[in-house]
Amino acid sequence: MNVAVFSTKTYDQEFFDRFNETYRHSLTYFSAPLNRDTTNLTQGFDAVCAFVNDQIDRETIEKIAANGVKVIALRSAGFNNVDVDAAQQRGIKLFRVPAYSPMAVAEHAVALILTLNRKTHKAFNRIRENNFSLEKLLGFNLHGKAVGVIGTGQIGAAFCKIMLGFGCSVMAYDVFESDQLKNQGVVYAPFDTVLQSSDIVSLHCPVTPETHHLINTATIAKMQRGVMLINTSRGALIDTKDTIEALKSGQLGYLGIDVYEQEEALFFQDLSESIIQDELLTRLMAFPNVLVTAHQGFFTKEALEQIATTTLQNLTDFETGQPSKNEVRATG
Repeated sequence: MNVAVFSTKTYDQEFFDRFNETYRHSLTYFSAPLNRDTTNLTQGFDAVCAFVNDQIDRETIEKIAANGVKVIALRSAGFNNVDVDAAQQRGIKLFRVPAYSPMAVAEHAVALILTLNRKTHKAFNRIRENNFSLEKLLGFNLHGKAVGVIGTGQIGAAFCKIMLGFGCSVMAYDVFESDQLKNQGVVYAPFDTVLQSSDIVSLHCPVTPETHHLINTATIAKMQRGVMLINTSRGALIDTKDTIEALKSGQLGYLGIDVYEQEEALFFQDLSESIIQDELLTRLMAFPNVLVTAHQGFFTKEALEQIATTTLQNLTDFETGQPSKNEVRATG
């Protein structure tokens, strides 16, 4: 199958080329994102392969359909950046990678917690300047702390198990409760109860109309003062303006994010010689108790292998007419 791969980095090409020796699709790589302004690049292709920050709205879909594209293969689990209804109406099949090493993202969430708490990033910089002082590096024991988990899908479940291993008490909220997690010691409770009871709150849920800006002034007010908030899921779960106000007031004691609501113009790019125009992000990064990483939670060898093989298999399943559990269909 002739495939246009968008938002490509060197590591994408490395892993896709390695595993494509088995699948033998014709892959053409573009560093540009897929959106309504780059659809001309899809001419002559049967399929497009897109990533999390590609904007595949109705106009984009209309244009790629006119160019003959028959399938969209996402190399991500989330698909909130795709107009699923428009794709179905134009007869374009949509596939995703529902799980690629959930441990990778769960472990990164723990890394954010540990770094914010024990301030290892600050200690690293101090030592490089021969400053061996421990002043203002005070942390707290994770053991015995109450951790609230919003969303217990595969990543959230993996995160719960890690935090139980640290000796934390884990309380979770999810529409669908896991008996396995309950048996391991996770206590399910209403959303507000989880917020009110937790020293650390970690988000592991998708963005839907119901969860958009789930964390806002009202919900932050229900949390303990000085709470640590972690988000490795989707940026739009958090209202950034409200979060900044909560940091200024001290209601939020720590913030660790691997995702950001307006990240598509920033993340996955080297902007080290540029002036960042996003005032909300620059304000966030000015806080000493905020840690931002650039959507790297998924970025492990195991995860990239799973993304490549699953995406290539999705394309082969479409090409050969095989049913796939990874197909995304409109719900309406």
